[in-house]
Amino acid sequence: MEELIDRYGEARLMLAAGGGVGLLFGMAAAHSRFCLRAATVELADGHPGPRLAIWLLAFFSALALVQGAILAGWLDVSSARQLATTGSLSGAILGGLMFGCGMILARGCASRLLVLSASGNLRAIVTGLVLTLVAQAALRGVLSPARHALATLWTIDGGQARRFIGPEAPLFPAFVALVGLCLLAALAFAARVKLPRAEAVSALCVGGAVFLGWGLTYQIAQASFEVVGLQSVTFTGPSADTLMALINTPNLPMSFGLGLVPGVFLGALIVAALRGEVRIQRFEPDTPMERYLIGGALMGFGSMLAGGCAVGAGMSGGAILAVTAWVAVFCMWIGAMLTHRALRAWGTPKPA
Repeated sequence: MEELIDRYGEARLMLAAGGGVGLLFGMAAAHSRFCLRAATVELADGHPGPRLAIWLLAFFSALALVQGAILAGWLDVSSARQLATTGSLSGAILGGLMFGCGMILARGCASRLLVLSASGNLRAIVTGLVLTLVAQAALRGVLSPARHALATLWTIDGGQARRFIGPEAPLFPAFVALVGLCLLAALAFAARVKLPRAEAVSALCVGGAVFLGWGLTYQIAQASFEVVGLQSVTFTGPSADTLMALINTPNLPMSFGLGLVPGVFLGALIVAALRGEVRIQRFEPDTPMERYLIGGALMGFGSMLAGGCAVGAGMSGGAILAVTAWVAVFCMWIGAMLTHRALRAWGTPKPA
């Protein structure tokens, strides 16, 4: 790794790492049709099935791989932003609820919208742009004071207070073993609902991409003389940074996120092309534009408030046992299920 850094520099390596992780995630997510919204709909309807199995396989594979590597001494994520800095429990709760609601209205989370965009889905492209613009406004623009006010209602210190359990805990090996059992249970559930083997493998690869992100950035950080931030798969922040970079500067700053977003798009495009699924999909009478726009706005603000999207907080943050990430993804589930049931009470929604 030192030789690679000397030859190409940290920035190029981070860009390449993001591109490689994004390519794997995009192909695996597209092939498995990985989608948190679809999983919450199945559970809300009382019919847990293949979509829930896919999410569980992805989540527990990421968790098992990351925590297994920490137990073996191959990975240290204590300096990751989700653990080292002050977190917001109020942001995780409120932002998670908002994101879950928006995810149902827009028929997909940030990662799913990006994957669908690659197949020519104009609804996903427009909604994703709205999500990105609102996220940028919440981070640095006109909505940032509101985000800050909500985020500071209930905070939690960084360090051990923000981590469920660390490798120094006597029960940590037992916890990792329990995570392994949960992964086996997810595999058994996938078999019971007759999830195709190819989709199950792809779901496991989604979790593997999250682990790969943490692992590659850790290796670069360990070998670098510069400060390199540990990170993995997340979409709201990188999408906003990529859009603003395209608008504001002729020379794009190389980073993990700048490689991740186009990598996911390319991976999803490859799968869609191989399946013959590339086609233009527009807003139709049964897919009202205003519903998607409201959903995108809720997800944009909610993700910045919660500290990440369904993948950034729910998968990447959850895999390193960040307390705020687990609270955020739990509230995303609650917000999504309540919204789905409310829409079903007012009218019959389209199936997942």
